[in-house]
Amino acid sequence: MIGKESGQDELAAWGIEHKPGVLDRINEALNWKHFDKTLHKVFKASKGGRPSYPPVVLFKVLLLQQWYGLSDPMAEEAISDRLSFRRFLGLGLNDAVPDETTICRFRGRVAELRLTNKLLRELNRQLDDQGLLIKQGTLIDASLVEAHSRPPRKGETAPKDPDAAWTVKRGQPIYGYKLHVGVDADSGLIRKAEMTPANVHDTKVFETLLSGDEKSVYADKAYDSRARRKRLKKANVMPGILRKGRRNKPLTDWERTWNRYLSTIRSPVERVFGTLKRSYGFRGSSYVGLKRNLNQALLLCMAFNLRKMVQLQPVS
Repeated sequence: MIGKESGQDELAAWGIEHKPGVLDRINEALNWKHFDKTLHKVFKASKGGRPSYPPVVLFKVLLLQQWYGLSDPMAEEAISDRLSFRRFLGLGLNDAVPDETTICRFRGRVAELRLTNKLLRELNRQLDDQGLLIKQGTLIDASLVEAHSRPPRKGETAPKDPDAAWTVKRGQPIYGYKLHVGVDADSGLIRKAEMTPANVHDTKVFETLLSGDEKSVYADKAYDSRARRKRLKKANVMPGILRKGRRNKPLTDWERTWNRYLSTIRSPVERVFGTLKRSYGFRGSSYVGLKRNLNQALLLCMAFNLRKMVQLQPVS
């Protein structure tokens, strides 16, 4: 039987000892059964019947791919060779590993059914139960992600990726998407995430990134408006949004001082994007289409949160 306990018991029976690592800590920190309800929808929607692996095993494979930058063929090979991967997945030494086609199809069905947001909510529910989400403030920001397929000239649409769009950053045209995140200010955990074509203004998804239980919100000048600040105050949420000057009304000395103070609070959200791009390789999209790229972005957010969880947990 494939599963967490059976795989670990078999490895122990072979006399293979190991020092618990990051994957072991992640494995033990979560109740993976709570992801089953969402993941089983993949099989209900499938005409090919149930695969040979529990859905949580395949979900864990997707997470391994984010942490270690593995393509589907690379993931299949790595699971075959690495005992730490087998322990994480609950596979014994004699268990067959998911092949690249199984991995690809599973990820495609998860994207098609838009399940990844539900999986992120379940993960964050468990992190909240562990007391890791502080929920005092939310940091909101967005970052551009270049499309996998780019048209030869600005203004044109890539035939392979029409969901992407053009925008300009620091005078340079970019064709792609925009990842928007809402981050817990104290823990640095990603609570909400959304993806849009690159030409969608940051402020359009501001409300989507609010969790509804924060006491303050921090964001840069792109999100500033009197109406937004008024709505936040009415909801008893402190609007920590940097003020922007307007025509014939430059910022006052007090507003500039306030902006400098807010910038120090909201700066950790930039480190989140830095980690996603440098450590997880999310400088450009890996797939074609908004649905598949959002699925990838949310998997990355979950992988990020699980690694962050290990850092936040006290070492026993």
